[in-house]
Amino acid sequence: MAANILRSEQAVRMSVYVIRAFVRLREELTANAVILKRLAEIDRTLLQHDSALRDIYRKLLPLLQPPPDPQRRGIGFHTSHE
Repeated sequence: MAANILRSEQAVRMSVYVIRAFVRLREELTANAVILKRLAEIDRTLLQHDSALRDIYRKLLPLLQPPPDPQRRGIGFHTSHE
């Protein structure tokens, strides 16, 4: 706009500078959108892995417990009473 009103070389340079700034801003916003989309995909993948690991842990937890003590027979002679 300044170049149309002032018609000077400096006004033209400033108009070009402003247009380039807006073009760069648009490019940055596009790049940010791509990055945000990728981060959302990574987040979704991590949540799936987290759920799978939680399920595996729940299934392995009983195996990590120490085995129960076996029943011991008492010493001596035993008779069964029915």
